[in-house]
Amino acid sequence: MTPLEITPLPNAPCPSTVLHAFADEPWPVLLESARVDPLRGRYSFFSADPVRTWVIDDVNYGEDPFAEIRTLARELQRPSATNDVPYTPGFIGLLSYELGHAWEKLPRVPRDEFTSPALAVGLYSWGICWDHQEDRCWLLRDRSLEDQDGDARWQRLMEFMNDAQVDSPETPCERTSRSQIVKTPDAERRRFLAAVRRVTDYIEAGDIYQANLSRKIEYDFAGSPLELYSRIRTTNPAPFAAYFQPQPEWALVSASPEQFLHVSEREVSTRPIKGTRPRWTAGDLDLLQAFDLQTSEKDRAENTMIVDLLRNDLSRVCQRGTVKVPRWCELETFSRVHHLVSEVTGTLCNDADVWDLFAATFPGGSITGAPKIRAMEIISELEQSARGCYCGSLFHAGLDGSLQSSILIRTLTWKAGRVQVPVGGGIVADSIPENEFAETVHKSAGLIV
Repeated sequence: MTPLEITPLPNAPCPSTVLHAFADEPWPVLLESARVDPLRGRYSFFSADPVRTWVIDDVNYGEDPFAEIRTLARELQRPSATNDVPYTPGFIGLLSYELGHAWEKLPRVPRDEFTSPALAVGLYSWGICWDHQEDRCWLLRDRSLEDQDGDARWQRLMEFMNDAQVDSPETPCERTSRSQIVKTPDAERRRFLAAVRRVTDYIEAGDIYQANLSRKIEYDFAGSPLELYSRIRTTNPAPFAAYFQPQPEWALVSASPEQFLHVSEREVSTRPIKGTRPRWTAGDLDLLQAFDLQTSEKDRAENTMIVDLLRNDLSRVCQRGTVKVPRWCELETFSRVHHLVSEVTGTLCNDADVWDLFAATFPGGSITGAPKIRAMEIISELEQSARGCYCGSLFHAGLDGSLQSSILIRTLTWKAGRVQVPVGGGIVADSIPENEFAETVHKSAGLIV
């Protein structure tokens, strides 16, 4: 008999209201479909106060950062308790971009004040899950994971969820704000343009086919990280929006549109985004932007390179003959941009788990380049700063072997009244430096508030 207790809540408050109510709990995390979509924006999940945590500030090549987590996950493994609720108590956490040093020998780069731990993961014994399509909500509790405070917490959660006012679609915690444009210093702009040209030099020399190059925007923000998230989720709603605050002094705020790895009953999928155009307010002009992206040889080639890379990565841990590409270069439209999105799928080998899958694929190919390792070496050389949360992954791993994870693009790091927003894109042979810089400006729209 499963120890998972599931309580339906017919009149539940919205995810953002719950986040504000329990944000003072240790390690609050909200995985939210701020942009509702039947396939990839249907569910949201909130939890806090994990029964156990793991934090690794840095890793070295050859280390297994998942060693303790993997052992415990195998001890706790159990069949799925329900088909209705995709998020249940389990492991939730952050894998920063630099966690990739555990699996590849890569150059070390300077760290800045915004750099997050390489790994920050909690084991959560309870959670609240929303199904936005069916307008349902559940309170979940795994008694086998609970500590001595479990009963008191459960009582407090039940009282709040039953007494809280049901929100309308527009609530105080979802107020809108006007996005700003942070002027890029000319020296920073020239540095980025020179870096793009250097990448194309490497491509012409035959070192790589593509590298994902980024730059960092920083600005002051007088409000709390909660207020930052409330604004971002409104100005830039995304299917993989997230808030995560494992330490009081810093928080992760994400408006990611990109799924990294999804696992259900050992079936794996990853959905790389490559190819971007800004949205235009005029309908006909916006359609032209979408058409231009769909017919762009450069963007389709950029996407195809990453699809091939991910096919190779998944083949390392998936059964032979199961890795396929069911969707290739399909258009997806978001509030600020159009994207080209593909999908690569496979079936995990019988002796592989989600931690093996991370080790085989992390960091994601869509934010590194191809060939992957050489592209990452070039990224280190040209960016000369640790990426931290940016281009890492925020994930939920259930005790049934399931996995939901995002690529942390359109992601901000908040620290003591200051915000960092890295933005970037894939550089290929026919990239035009000025156009690549303009793309970073488009991608930052809605993230500077």
